[in-house]
Amino acid sequence: MFIDTHCHFDFPPFTDYLADSIDKIRQADIVGLIIPAVSANYFDTVLQLTNNYHELYAALGLHPIYQHTIADLDRLTDIVKTKPKKLIAIGEIGLDRYDLRIDWQQQLLFFRSQLALAKQFDLPVLIHSRKAHDIMYHELHRANLPCRGVIHGFSGSYQQAMQFVKLGYYIGVGGVISYERANKTRNTIAQLPLESLVLETDAPDMPLSGRQGQINRPEYIAEVFKILTQLRNESADHILNTILTNTLTLFSSINRIKITQNN
Repeated sequence: MFIDTHCHFDFPPFTDYLADSIDKIRQADIVGLIIPAVSANYFDTVLQLTNNYHELYAALGLHPIYQHTIADLDRLTDIVKTKPKKLIAIGEIGLDRYDLRIDWQQQLLFFRSQLALAKQFDLPVLIHSRKAHDIMYHELHRANLPCRGVIHGFSGSYQQAMQFVKLGYYIGVGGVISYERANKTRNTIAQLPLESLVLETDAPDMPLSGRQGQINRPEYIAEVFKILTQLRNESADHILNTILTNTLTLFSSINRIKITQNN
């Protein structure tokens, strides 16, 4: 049984073949899937999907590499205030220093505003942090969110990861660990406390090794898990049970899903 904590299921590779996509995640024993919005244009689609399928949960946010307006932020705030039943996080939000053409002050404005929103409504956050881990740590430390969240797609050092873990954040484990050349990330994930890890695919992005250039899919989370068990010393059952517990602890709303021994 898997929960994908980060999958862009509102993108065309899935929504264009929705019945088939839903069938595939059910066959893959995915009992929960969190869809993070990247801009206000996707809010309605994400909420509609999550209302229609019990496995799907919503995170609404304004991604740092997209263009946003204050009106988008106001709309996000208005939606969160209504407390939609399937809205369980704010995301995908964050900071990105990879493309220096993106207005940094605008990034900080939207990020800090969304952290404040998450804090106001006791919601966890799905964090995008690219070439910004040290700044991100200070921003999250200052924000002091009650529910913390996930550092999505982490590829920094062990020391940077542990800074986030000590703040109470979880580290998202995805397809990057399938690449043998990603030694730093693989070694980091192997050493981090198991209690700090959750699984994600970032589908349709972040394809696994051997599938470069192909569409990534949420059902490939089983392969991410298998690679994780090869990197860790604990038994596969212990890893799976601990990660499931981690996920349900952070995203407490998902506890409404009935998970049985027979699934």
